[in-house]
Amino acid sequence: MRILVIEDDKKTTDFLLTALKEAGYITLYASDGSTGLRLAKTEKFDLGIVDVMLPLIDGFTVIENIRRSQITVPLIILSARASVEDKVRGLHAGGDLYLAKPFSVTELLAYIQAQLRRSSLNGAEPTSLTVADLTINLLTRKVIRGEERIDLPPREFDLLEYLMRNAGRVVTKTMIMEHVWEYNFDPQTNVVETRIYKLREKVDVPFERKLIHTVRGVGYVLE
Repeated sequence: MRILVIEDDKKTTDFLLTALKEAGYITLYASDGSTGLRLAKTEKFDLGIVDVMLPLIDGFTVIENIRRSQITVPLIILSARASVEDKVRGLHAGGDLYLAKPFSVTELLAYIQAQLRRSSLNGAEPTSLTVADLTINLLTRKVIRGEERIDLPPREFDLLEYLMRNAGRVVTKTMIMEHVWEYNFDPQTNVVETRIYKLREKVDVPFERKLIHTVRGVGYVLE
């Protein structure tokens, strides 16, 4: 998941970016409203965190412009201004949640997860996933890299789908076992390593650019 952070306070920004990275999110960052609005219109992201008191363009205006551009991702407003009037204005501008500073990182992450979950439930399920030049069709289960068709058995397709749904995020062996094989992780089995090896032979080895990476001691990431 990619999160756009528009915040001008360096201390808050460092805190946010560190917490989001540790939680497994990819972050885009802007320190003023103008840059933030440009990123919102040109980059793909799943959720935005917007401060109100921003240089160049204030946060309320940024949010209004994002919504006028038909961008419907959840937007969380952060602000030291905690009056009822400010909260109402922020929500009317198009924000989904107004969180006053100072805030708890645990609370913020819980709100992020809730907003992303609600967004995925309300949105249409994608019929395909694409990372770089690799595309999988979830309906036909066809895999294409560049212009080449790749045939995968069902379990390897499921593994690739899981990696692509979490593109840019490190997934552990435990997570893979629970989501792809749907049973509790046995630390003695090497089934994950074996399937990753076979998947790489088909998806990565014939191509110059490698997409499946091992994060030593942690797990795997597709990016």
